[in-house]
Amino acid sequence: MSTPPPTSSRATFPVSVLDYGAGNIVSLLNALTLLGYTNYKKITTPSEIKNAQCIIFPGVGAFSSAMSSLEKLEIKQALKEYIKSNRPYFGICLGMQTLFESSEEGQSIVNGLGVIPGTVDRFKTDASVPSIGWNSTTDRKSGPSPVPDSMKYFVHSYRALPTPSNLPWISTTTSYGGETYISSIEKGNIFACQFHPEKSGREGVKIIGDYLDRVRLNNIVDRSSVLSVTDLPLKSFGDTICKRVVVALDVRSNDEGDLVVTKGDQYDVRETKETEGKGKAKVRNLGKPAELAGKYYEGGADEISFLNITSFRSNVISDLPLIDLLQFCSEKIFVPLTVGGGIRDLTENGRVYKAVEVADRYFRAGADKVSIGSDSVTASLKLIENNGAKDGESSIEQISERYGVQAVVVSIDPKRVYVDEAGKAAAEAQGYTVKNVVDVDGNAKMCWWQTTVKGGRETRDIDAVTVAKCVETLGAGEIMLNCIDMDGQGNGYDLELMKAVTDAVSIPVIASSGAGGGGHFVEVFKETEVSAALAAGIFHRGEVKIEEVKDAMQAAGVVTRK
Repeated sequence: MSTPPPTSSRATFPVSVLDYGAGNIVSLLNALTLLGYTNYKKITTPSEIKNAQCIIFPGVGAFSSAMSSLEKLEIKQALKEYIKSNRPYFGICLGMQTLFESSEEGQSIVNGLGVIPGTVDRFKTDASVPSIGWNSTTDRKSGPSPVPDSMKYFVHSYRALPTPSNLPWISTTTSYGGETYISSIEKGNIFACQFHPEKSGREGVKIIGDYLDRVRLNNIVDRSSVLSVTDLPLKSFGDTICKRVVVALDVRSNDEGDLVVTKGDQYDVRETKETEGKGKAKVRNLGKPAELAGKYYEGGADEISFLNITSFRSNVISDLPLIDLLQFCSEKIFVPLTVGGGIRDLTENGRVYKAVEVADRYFRAGADKVSIGSDSVTASLKLIENNGAKDGESSIEQISERYGVQAVVVSIDPKRVYVDEAGKAAAEAQGYTVKNVVDVDGNAKMCWWQTTVKGGRETRDIDAVTVAKCVETLGAGEIMLNCIDMDGQGNGYDLELMKAVTDAVSIPVIASSGAGGGGHFVEVFKETEVSAALAAGIFHRGEVKIEEVKDAMQAAGVVTRK
């Protein structure tokens, strides 16, 4: 098909979105709607690819499962021919990686589309992997760049490195963990990026709109590379990935049946009777979820997390209010959204649902990541019982196999168990990690961290550090690390717990529970290796603004997105 004639209307220009059955495609469609490119359709057949005028490949998931899906749909060859014919193509994350010859993301080397020379390999660094967060790009071609200088959101474990044969394709590079990799490519009508523009705020959404405008108006400029073989290997410009500020919204139905944001003190979300008066204490109501989420997006939150804190009591397949909330928020919020609560194998109305099917519903509603809580503890205990042998049945394994490890967050809810010297010896004999800490009264003590389930209501005989190591083995890409003792106290994060877990795993850790102000964010970033820090109540009650937290971080020399 020849290049379409210029058209002046965004609303009438046809955009084809490749839907291969995985990931959050909703956010891209919402971005297109925001841009006014409303004449889009999802495509799944060779004939639709052949007749497309412009294709966007929104890549979320694992390389091997994505290529398998393309082959199952019998569209791999059609897509390859489309791209090699220099027809308009915009690839996002996996949509860029699949352009290369192969990837090692899988049980063995997996062939890609073979459009660009090179392989996609796992980061070889001591830094946390996946690389999750906002990072910068360096332009590598002459003339105005299609990629602005603003921070973009990256989430990936694998990357393609510059080689002599792929230099002409390289548009920008990015540094992480001492490695400089390809973060976007462009050649003719082909553009693709490793980052997620649809999750990089308004500036990221604009990248999509600018590309579609150039295609629509036949205004593609083929920029020439400023790199040469003598520049290889490219030097790292130093890591510029930001420490993330995450806002959590604990959502549940109140006694009147309304979906509200609440926050507990050490996980108790009901008002005290002294506050509420006589009778049953009411659920603490801190606002409407959609309104608060929108406020935090505008205020600079790097990510927003929705946690259904009563999901252990009921099934989530029919949890329409939370699905509706996700759909509504994803239409207006263009930073990553995580949802957690009740993601496990379950039975509803006589039908058995696998955990990945539950996750499917959240991803299709607009979630970028899912958070697994109690089920991860069960899976860890089973892994230990099986002497470290995985069976592929855990919720973590199911979801990471289809969507990639970067889509799976595990939320660990431990509480301190204080011990004396004899207790320390007994705990260490069980394989538990014991550390010196200071209790709430300022006394020096020793403790280990016992893991809980069902919203902190029950304990299990396994410590937080062991769970962290187990879930990394099972395929989790990130850990949200809480501490019941610190929750709602405003005295800062449990730094010793954060150190113990970040020392034990190589995946990113989000610090949670205890922040009372911007200084606590600075403290946890300066004194531990966490990649992000989360807070809830201090933002909901208006005690601290996100901007104030980031000002404190910036003043202390902590890299942040402003």
